[in-house]
Amino acid sequence: MLRSYCSPMLMMHSCTIANGGRMIMMDSLKWLTVYEMILGVIHLFLLVWYAIPVTRRSARWIDFVPSAGVIIMLASLWSGDTSLLALVFYFLTIILFLSTVKRVFKVNPLIAAPKRIGFKAVKVVLSLFGVLVLAFAVQYGGEMRYNPSSDFSGLGYSDAFVQLNERLSVEYPFGDWKKIDWDRLKDQYEPIFAEAEKTRDKDLYNKTLRDYLATMRDGHIRIVNDKVYDSPVYKKEGGGGFGISTIRLDNGRVLVTLVLKDSPADKVGIKVGTEIISWDGVDAGMAYRLTRWSDSPNTNQNENVNQGRFMVRASIGQEVTVVYKHEADGEVMTARLKAYDDQYETLRRTKPQLTRETPLIEGSILDNGYGYIKITSFLPDKAASDPSGILKHLLNDMIAKQVKGLIIDLRDNPGGEDALVVKMAGHFVSQATRYSYVSYYNRHTGKFEINKGEDYKAIPSKPQYHGKIAILVNGRTASSGEGLPLLLKGQPNVTIVGFTGTNGSFGVASSPIMVKMPEGYMVESADGRALDVDGVIQGDGDDTGAGGAIPDIRIPLDEETFAKKYVEGSDVEILYAIEAMEP
Repeated sequence: MLRSYCSPMLMMHSCTIANGGRMIMMDSLKWLTVYEMILGVIHLFLLVWYAIPVTRRSARWIDFVPSAGVIIMLASLWSGDTSLLALVFYFLTIILFLSTVKRVFKVNPLIAAPKRIGFKAVKVVLSLFGVLVLAFAVQYGGEMRYNPSSDFSGLGYSDAFVQLNERLSVEYPFGDWKKIDWDRLKDQYEPIFAEAEKTRDKDLYNKTLRDYLATMRDGHIRIVNDKVYDSPVYKKEGGGGFGISTIRLDNGRVLVTLVLKDSPADKVGIKVGTEIISWDGVDAGMAYRLTRWSDSPNTNQNENVNQGRFMVRASIGQEVTVVYKHEADGEVMTARLKAYDDQYETLRRTKPQLTRETPLIEGSILDNGYGYIKITSFLPDKAASDPSGILKHLLNDMIAKQVKGLIIDLRDNPGGEDALVVKMAGHFVSQATRYSYVSYYNRHTGKFEINKGEDYKAIPSKPQYHGKIAILVNGRTASSGEGLPLLLKGQPNVTIVGFTGTNGSFGVASSPIMVKMPEGYMVESADGRALDVDGVIQGDGDDTGAGGAIPDIRIPLDEETFAKKYVEGSDVEILYAIEAMEP
């Protein structure tokens, strides 16, 4: 899920202004387009002029200024700017034009406007309101700024790729952080795109575009309108399953984590815990490493998990030879399996998906006296329009009942609103704690700049909980879901627990980079990056494959924990969390 920063309503609670409103207002001007700057000057001049109640009979030319604003607005629309920020300017332009059009064309109104003090007062109030709207729009100019989409759909495959690569090399927020060699990528992929174009091979084009985007190891860069499960290209390549999923232990052994009933694997006796010795004639460890996957592997730890899911996929009807060993008797067996159309069941079972019925936040007090709160996402919905209110209620109850410690479960949390994360974090900090700065690419200066309007801090709020806290994470704790452990990490009462760290995709998508490619594909990327107190990128995976919130207690994935988690069905992470909080 793409991160979005504060909506204006949530900003009032969670986004602090570090250097004062006036300073932020001036800083925000750098995000306006030339057209928006001109319109802003026109609006401010007219609104102030109309707000001052004095007679100006000789200022006939003033009546034509709104018409000039309309011309500027049309030019801005022609340039393609339909951003939220621009729409605010357009709205004010139209209102000001309509309020003066009768004087411009000397149209006599059917009913004369009453010349009363009350009417003038209303005009002053409306003008001041317009100034406030203008100020509000400018203040949030960074978040609402115009980021033009690119349309390369009319180009050939290779030319479109070159243009895409060129734009990303300039505007992608993590190019330097990940040390991406854009020239090397161009040299590597341009010939393949050219071959796909020459042979009119749409499947090769699709796979190459996916492979190229995957090199960035970023969950926020994707083909928006080509979902894996709906892709005919992937259906050909990995639409078949054998009824199993696997994972590699820390020692390199590849074990089965899932077996579908009556599947080919089930029929030959493969069970959860069975070790795969070789897959289709290749040593299991090597087959695991060579696996291509669909989900973007933002960090090395997530790469390991995804490979286990996709190693045991194939085209429908494809046969493979598998050598496996049962844990109980150690007997090595060989079987021939045929892939069938399982409707991606093994992939769905191993990647939990949110549904409308899934509560965003719920909690209880465990039998052992520890509090447990599960936060499924940080995105309010109709069922839970105020998740922070639910958290407040749960904390009040747990504090009153003096829980021994608190487990906050963020496993599989895909993110949502950063403002909600900051608001919730206020219950666990004793002083204002910075969440992040944000920087975007500035098209005027040609470099990334901090948006001073987005200096986010968690402010202490009631009820305050300062007892022991264990935060559960995994590789699917992503985007804004990573924010809470990143913010609270290092506090003496907080311990982060997990088999792996979080996803390592902490990019910001206020005005995403959008590029239309041939065959109708739309490529989307985050446009901003979150910075820590020292101005360093935080959360996102770097060039070494490290990133995200790293557990203070990393649970080993060995035979013992595997058996507890996958064979016995125990919640190993909760057991480790409780152990970490025990006296």
